[in-house]
Amino acid sequence: MKGSSTKDPPGDPKHSVRATRIAGRQMRSRLLDAASRLFKARGLAAVSIADIAAAADAFPSQITYYFRTKEALFVEAACRDVLYVALAAEQHAGKQLSPAAYTSALVDSVMGSDAVGFFVEAMTLTRRRQDLAPLVERTVERLHAEGLRAYAAEMAARGWQSRLDAETSARRFWTIAIGVTLEGQAMGRSPDDLAVEMLRLLGTQADAPPETARLRMVSGTKSTPGSSPAGKEKQP
Repeated sequence: MKGSSTKDPPGDPKHSVRATRIAGRQMRSRLLDAASRLFKARGLAAVSIADIAAAADAFPSQITYYFRTKEALFVEAACRDVLYVALAAEQHAGKQLSPAAYTSALVDSVMGSDAVGFFVEAMTLTRRRQDLAPLVERTVERLHAEGLRAYAAEMAARGWQSRLDAETSARRFWTIAIGVTLEGQAMGRSPDDLAVEMLRLLGTQADAPPETARLRMVSGTKSTPGSSPAGKEKQP
């Protein structure tokens, strides 16, 4: 007798529930993608639920089903975008070879994106919509927590010495990023200006150990023609 299949048949209720959940996640993602593009291009007031539905190839009722209101969709889209940018910034900075380059790469990635400005608008919106504040609060705490994880891991893996404790450095980074962005939006400053200002306020975050400098000097020393490596004799 053939063994029974471990997979649920298409008509199985559990299969239908999973398919519905997957379809729901995909629809939410499409709506968030479309909303993010439109909100950042036009602003909250100039975008309607119908505009977002049309851009996502969805029905307006699906927006109210998943997000209830346009404002809730705005805040969730902004929170998602800033978390994505934070992850991309960590990955880019992780390729750098010095503490200064690491900090510069983080700042360039974050300030070069419009996600922080979008998030600042969402934070401002929650002053009038306190029901949406918990999502912003969770996002801020996640930015700090993920920043702490990434920064502490880099310090440990590379032997760099942080000038402040890792938690303070991580929280300070995002506090400065949000503050500089808020002021920059009010003053009409460019992303390059924001990056320069943020780097100035951050200052030196960490130092490479002295061993790194010595190794770099040794590896960069050129041998003279005809000389043999140290510890080895010339062969006759």
